[in-house]
Amino acid sequence: MAKYNLNEVLKQRETERSAADFAKAQAKAGWNKTNSFASNAEDPLHTGATPQQQLALDDVSRVKALSPGRQVFKRFVRNRLAVTGSLILIIMFVFSFIGPLFYPYGQKQIFYKFDTMNENYALAKQNTAFNGYDIDPDVTVERKVVNSMNSNIKKMIMSPDNASQHALLVLGEDGSYLIENTADNIYLLSSVDTEKVASLGSSTVKVGTYSQLGKSFEFEKDEIAGLAADAAANIKSKSGSFTSNGVEYTWQKGSKPKTFDVFAETDGLVFTGDDLGSEFEDALNDAVEHDTKLFRSGQTSYFLDQQGKRTDVYELGNRAEAAKVYTSYTLDTFNVGEKVSDEFKIQALLSIGKGNRFESQGVSYTIKEEDGVLVIYDNSGKEYAEFNLFSVRRYSGEDSMEYGLKKAISAKIEDMLEADQKTGSLIYAIPQQAEDGSAMKDEDGNYIMNDTEMKITQRLEGEYVINCEQIKYMIDTYASPSRAHVLGTDGDGFDMLARVMYGGRVSLMVGFVVVIIETILGVIMGGIAGYFGGWVDNLIMRLVDIFYCLPSLPIMIILGAMMDAMRLDPYKRLMVMMAVLGILGRAGVARLVRGQILSLREQEFMVATEATGIRIRDRIFKHLMPNVMPQLIVTATMGLGSVILTESTLSFLGLGVKHPLATWGTIINSVSSASAIAHYAFIWIPVGLLICLTVIAFNFVGDGLRDAYDPKSKR
Repeated sequence: MAKYNLNEVLKQRETERSAADFAKAQAKAGWNKTNSFASNAEDPLHTGATPQQQLALDDVSRVKALSPGRQVFKRFVRNRLAVTGSLILIIMFVFSFIGPLFYPYGQKQIFYKFDTMNENYALAKQNTAFNGYDIDPDVTVERKVVNSMNSNIKKMIMSPDNASQHALLVLGEDGSYLIENTADNIYLLSSVDTEKVASLGSSTVKVGTYSQLGKSFEFEKDEIAGLAADAAANIKSKSGSFTSNGVEYTWQKGSKPKTFDVFAETDGLVFTGDDLGSEFEDALNDAVEHDTKLFRSGQTSYFLDQQGKRTDVYELGNRAEAAKVYTSYTLDTFNVGEKVSDEFKIQALLSIGKGNRFESQGVSYTIKEEDGVLVIYDNSGKEYAEFNLFSVRRYSGEDSMEYGLKKAISAKIEDMLEADQKTGSLIYAIPQQAEDGSAMKDEDGNYIMNDTEMKITQRLEGEYVINCEQIKYMIDTYASPSRAHVLGTDGDGFDMLARVMYGGRVSLMVGFVVVIIETILGVIMGGIAGYFGGWVDNLIMRLVDIFYCLPSLPIMIILGAMMDAMRLDPYKRLMVMMAVLGILGRAGVARLVRGQILSLREQEFMVATEATGIRIRDRIFKHLMPNVMPQLIVTATMGLGSVILTESTLSFLGLGVKHPLATWGTIINSVSSASAIAHYAFIWIPVGLLICLTVIAFNFVGDGLRDAYDPKSKR
């Protein structure tokens, strides 16, 4: 095969061949589809090759020039790691953006299940506190008296007085109140007018008032001989004592200026006013002998108030109707959850011991005592409710338990008390919960019951906790991977696969948006600084240096705390986080662009742009920037992985996107404790692998682009 010079052939073609000559030469040579010369054809290119000869590999007709873009692409696809990274990223984008369109569950959809759960089911208390009900809401009782009712009632219970006449007088600031025990565990509080008429036992009695101004003595009752002179001789200070006629007297400053009240210590019965006669003394002695608080003399009622060694006697005047009724009884209805009014309870309590019949809302009721329990029957003779001294309620405080279960628990606690036991158990059927938390019913409308063991434990004196296994409709938390939930569920009952898909959307979107923001800002600042130089360059680059010095993590911590305080919406919080990350990350791009432009602006093509009068803006963005784009693309691609890691870290620390919006970082944050990491590996391992694969894939693509744009960098 003849050899020839390629340059000489090109020169000869340029001088001898035109478009028409070349067409004729092709026809004469018989150029066929196999790129070979037909027999007996002339050599149209004057290369000296025979018609049957094949062109050499370096023949000009076989030289084909590729565009720069195609050259970069061919170099890129030859890089296996770069192609692998691209495939991984394509899979990630399909998984995150297209997968949720076909997946039946959403990222905020909560899943429930029926499961057995051991929980505190009920709380039983032996009633020791007395609750008050307003008989007449218009009657106002002093707050001090109301607050001390429980202590006063307990004082009455502990006293040895006759229960049928048990009473206590309470002296308030604005009046007096009488507490009466009308029946077992029932007490009435009413206001009453009182006046102290006498004292019995050792007591201090005011005998008169001495005035220093007039040197006079005003006696309360009968004049005592020599007392006025002795008082004038001894009273010199605000308080003190002296003796007159063998009796010891004390004084203290009076209510008026220069006056002193004089008192005498007496023993026995002393009237504060007029003598009430022998009939009163006989009634008083009889009340003291029988430990009775209330007694009558004639048409007047009196009350004995024990004050240490002294007993004060008060005359009871006008007594108002009872204002409040207090009781330690608990009312339980036979129908589960039926509510009764306070008016019903008041009428029932007032009727006990007074006929045991009452009427409420037009219905008559009868109270009967059966085995120590007060049972209320309606007018048809059917059991309606009962008063008892043991309160059994759901642990939440709701009165929604079956009456039979209350009785069974009360009976078991009584057996425990007799046997002096702290714990006990019983088997009882309780209803299964439906999806809305109510008791589940079958097709016939009957409750679905499940036998369960109820364990009773004494927590405090007179207080018992009842817990049991109960089938409940609850959130399906931390469910292991299954056919229904491929990756299981998290602590909120969300499907993990759906959360991972939607989380990938946010994480990838954050990466691209942040890189776009920092690239745009970096290109503008770096392009202006590199082209103009001088003081413009100094000013812009000093700003860049300042941003380099700013600690990004503390800034994000402060910003996260501010957004927490503002209770910012999760989506707004996401946009703020992307903007801040983009602004903080623009410094590196600005430095890169400035360095490239400083090396390009002195080249010949830029001199040509200045000579032709092209605008500065076009010089920068149409002639300089296209030459910087390869480096920018590589930097942006490799920076995407770093941004995704930063977002995941911030969300894991609780500074980024907030629950319930899903990101890969918040998903890992849901199992941040040591025990959760150990027990729920199926939650964080898939997300961690996705983050690693995505970051590695972006790095592979970035390395591949760098090698494709600059093949010499591999040498």
